Amino acid sequence: MLGPLTNTIQGVVNFTWPMILISIVIMVSFRICYLIKKQEIPIIYKELLMLSFAIYILCLFQVVTFQDDVTWSSNNFIPFKEIFRYDITSRLFIKNVIGNVLMFLPLGFFFSYYLELDKPYLQIILTIIASTSIETVQMCIGRVFDVDDIILNLLGGFIGYIIYKILKKTGNILPKVFKKEWFLNIISIIILISLLIIII
Repeated sequence: MLGPLTNTIQGVVNFTWPMILISIVIMVSFRICYLIKKQEIPIIYKELLMLSFAIYILCLFQVVTFQDDVTWSSNNFIPFKEIFRYDITSRLFIKNVIGNVLMFLPLGFFFSYYLELDKPYLQIILTIIASTSIETVQMCIGRVFDVDDIILNLLGGFIGYIIYKILKKTGNILPKVFKKEWFLNIISIIILISLLIIII
């Protein structure tokens, strides 16, 4: 099961890396100029989170609007119809079911983090709005509307919210040193370097 998942992630990285690289160069150079002009000192972990959110949105846009030679099936307005038609170990299950969950997990986390949500209701509403708009646009550009994708995206967004809550609770019980900006900056840099090594 990990093989198809790894291949799917690698395929997304291979597909989106030019857009990611260009976006990072533009956004980072702009942000550095902004901070210099305003004479502000950057908080690295917050800057990396903001950059990650922007890159994530751009990657999401590229993935969901991508047009290939695949002949898309018809629109699906019946809940769970598409979810249960795949064999759980198949590549299509990984791509269409697990992929739709994982694709919205960061969105749920970012919504929860930036809005500092204590309850999931607003995150659920925002996820439904985002997912429904994606499905509607896909229907308009020659792909299909699938209500199951909205259900899976909603699940992914909710998991993102749960991860945010776990990290927040963990942060509340950790020693104060782990909440210091310098410590969070170091951890952010280590995570960034690790991700770059894995991707490269």
